[in-house]
Amino acid sequence: MVDDNSDILSLNAMVLKQSGYQVDTAEDGAAAWEALQVKPFNLLITDNHMPKLTGVELVKKLRSANMTLPVIMATGKLPMEALGRSPSIELAALLPKPFSFEELLETVRKVLCITDCVPE
Repeated sequence: MVDDNSDILSLNAMVLKQSGYQVDTAEDGAAAWEALQVKPFNLLITDNHMPKLTGVELVKKLRSANMTLPVIMATGKLPMEALGRSPSIELAALLPKPFSFEELLETVRKVLCITDCVPE
């Protein structure tokens, strides 16, 4: 999970951990990119407006490196113009801030199920 607001980052990470998810955090896109080089992840949840590297720029780097990791963009101002210019970004979901913990958990479950659930 990536967000430059440490309070939001801590609260959301705590909620995800209490729901059984393993969570690593980063305070900006550059730190997240470094972490993504070190170990594999199942999901990236990122804000967009951050110092050093925005969420859109982070996802562009992911896709340029042929990483297919699903991404949830959780942001106060949806970067529709940037997303329109880069259709290859391929976000799994957009989660507009402010969102409830229930909305966060539901979005995470849906995205992970799309990539990992077996049909009944």
